[in-house]
Amino acid sequence: SVRDTNPKHAPGWIASARVEEAAGKINQARKLIQEGCEICKTNEDIWLEAARLHPQDVAKTILASAVRHIPRAVNIFIRAAEFEHHDETKKAILRKGLELNPTSVLLWKNAIELEDAEDAKILLSVAVEKVPSCVEMWLALSKLESYENARKVLNQARRALPIERSIWIAAAKLEESQNHNDMVDKIIQKAVSSLYKHDAVISRETWLKEAEVAEKAHAPLTSSSIIKHTISIGVDVEDRQRTWADDANSALSKNAIITARAILAHSLSIFPSKRSLWMQAVELERKHGDPKSLDEVLEAASERLPTQEIFWLVRAKEKWVGGDVESSREILTKAFAANPNSEAVWLAAAKLEWETGEIDRARVLFQRARERASSDRVYMKSSLLERECERFEDAISLIEEGLLIYPKFAKLYMMGGQICSQELIASTLTNNDKKQNLDRARKFYQRGLQNCANNVILWILASRLEESVGFLTKARSLLELGRLKNPKNPSLWLEAIRLESRDNNDKLAVTLMARALQECPQSGLLLAENISIAPRAEQKAKAADAIKKCPDDPLVIIAVASLFASERKVEKARKWFQRGVILNQDIGDSWAKYYAFEKEVGDEEKQKAVKDQCVSADPKHGELWCMIMKDMKNRKLTIVEGLELVATHIAKQKLLIN
Repeated sequence: SVRDTNPKHAPGWIASARVEEAAGKINQARKLIQEGCEICKTNEDIWLEAARLHPQDVAKTILASAVRHIPRAVNIFIRAAEFEHHDETKKAILRKGLELNPTSVLLWKNAIELEDAEDAKILLSVAVEKVPSCVEMWLALSKLESYENARKVLNQARRALPIERSIWIAAAKLEESQNHNDMVDKIIQKAVSSLYKHDAVISRETWLKEAEVAEKAHAPLTSSSIIKHTISIGVDVEDRQRTWADDANSALSKNAIITARAILAHSLSIFPSKRSLWMQAVELERKHGDPKSLDEVLEAASERLPTQEIFWLVRAKEKWVGGDVESSREILTKAFAANPNSEAVWLAAAKLEWETGEIDRARVLFQRARERASSDRVYMKSSLLERECERFEDAISLIEEGLLIYPKFAKLYMMGGQICSQELIASTLTNNDKKQNLDRARKFYQRGLQNCANNVILWILASRLEESVGFLTKARSLLELGRLKNPKNPSLWLEAIRLESRDNNDKLAVTLMARALQECPQSGLLLAENISIAPRAEQKAKAADAIKKCPDDPLVIIAVASLFASERKVEKARKWFQRGVILNQDIGDSWAKYYAFEKEVGDEEKQKAVKDQCVSADPKHGELWCMIMKDMKNRKLTIVEGLELVATHIAKQKLLIN
C-alpha cells in the first residue's frame, strides 16, 4: 500500500482512514490517522483530518499538539477556535495564532469578526501595519473611523497600495458622504492620473462596473465622476458615439440608471448636436426620471438643436399634461421663433388652444398655419375643429379649399363624405335636404376615388354609403370595382363578405370567403374572420388551418383566443390573448377583446393589469377601436375610457364569444 511504500505521504494516510470510516470502522480510522500524525508531523492536512475524526475534547488536544509541531499552520488555529464555544477562548486562540503568524490575513479577519466596533478598530489598526497589502482591512478600518481619521487611513492606504483603485473610490465615496461634492471629481481625476503613472492597467469595462457598484452603494456623484474620467479609455475616436450609446443601454439593462445618465451626459458634452443621443436621454428620463429631470433634458435639447421640432413639442406637451398651460404656450412661442414654417409646431400650438377650450385662438392659429405652413394635415385639422364645433358648412369649405391644393389627400374626401352623410343628415329635417346631402357625400367619395383609386378606405366608405340608403347592388359593384383596381386586398374582400352577411346572404358570403382566401391565402385578417363566422363544428378545423398558415399573425391569435374563451377554456384563452397583444401592441381591438374576456372571467387584479398594459401600449389601430375612438363625440376619451367603451361594445355585440 501507499503507507508502506511512502510512509511520509500524508494523503495516503488520510485516504486509508477514510476507507475505514466509510466501512464503519471508526476506531480503526482513528488509530490509522494517529499513526499518520506521528510519522507526518509537519503536514497540516493530516492533523485537521485527525481532529475531524475524533470527539471534540480529543480533537482540541490533537490540534494543540499540531500547533507545537507546525506553529505556522494558520488553518490549525482557525479550526481550534471553531471548536470553542466561548468568544473569549476563541479570541485567545486566534491571538496566539497571530503572535506566530502576524501576516496572516485569514487569522486577522477571523479575529476581527469576534470583536465589537471599538476593539475591531484597534485590531484593524494593528492589522494594516502588519499586512499593509490587504485592501479589505484598510477599507474596513476607514469605515469604522470618524471622517477625519478615515481620510488619514485612506491616505496611508494609498501610499501603501498606490495601484489599488478601490482605495481612491472609497476616498471619493467618503467625501460624497460628507457632501464635499467638489472633492469627489478631483479625487477620481487624480486616481485615474495616478494609476496611469504607476502603470496600473485597468480596463474601461472594469471602470464601468465600478461606477455601477458605486451607484448601488448610494454614491451617485462618485459613479458619475468615474464615468466622466474613464468612459473614453480604449475607445477609437470614430467609435465613441456608438460605443457610448451601447454602454448606456447596457447600464440601463442592469438598472444602473445614474450610470446610464452619466454616460449620456458625457456623450452629449462631446456630441451636443447628435439627435439620437438626445432622444436616448429623453427616453431615459421619461422612463426613469421625474418631470423636472425630463424638462431639463428637453430644454437642453431644444437649445442645442432648435430646429428639431420634436424636443419643443414633447416639452410643451409634458408641461400641458402637467397642467402648466402658460409654460406650454411659452415653449411653443420659442419653437415658432426657431421654426417659423413648421407644420408640426403650428398644429401643436393650435391643438393646445383647442384642447384647453380656447377655440377662437385655435381657429386663428389654424388660419395662420394655412397661410405660412400650408399642408394637407393643416387643412384636415382645421376642418376637424369646425366639425367638432358643429360648423359643418365651414368645415366643408375648408375641405374644398384644401382639395384644390392637395387633390391627392384621401382623408379630406373621407371627412367631406362623412360630414355630409352623417352630421348634416342628422341635423336636417326634410327629405329633400337629406337627399341633397347624400348626393354631396356621394360626390366627395366619387372625386376621392378618381384621385385616390388606391385608397381602400375610400372604396369601403363609398360602398357603405350606398348600403345605408338601400342601394346594395351599387354597393357591391363599388367593392368589385375596388378589387379590380386593388387586387389581392384582404380589406376589400372582407367588406364584401360582411356586406353579404348583413344582407343575410350567408351562402354568398361563404363563396366570397373561399374566393378571398384563394386570392389572399396568407391574410391573417381573412383567416381570423373565417374562424369567427364558421359554424361551431368547423371552427376548430378553421383555427388549426389559420395557425398553420399564419402562426404569428396577431389577428389569428386573438381569433383563436376568442374561440378558447367561447369554450370556457379560461387559462388557454388568457395565454393566447396575452400572446396576441404582445405580437402587435398597436391593435386596439385585441386589447379590447382581451379586456372584455377578463371582465367576464377574471378578477379585478387581472382587469387592471390589462388596462395598465393597454395604456402603456397606446394603441392607434384596429377596426372597432378606430371606429369608436374617432367618433366625434368620443374624441376626448382617455385610453382607459376608450378601452371600456370598445370592450362594452364587443360584449353587447357578442363579438368575443361566437
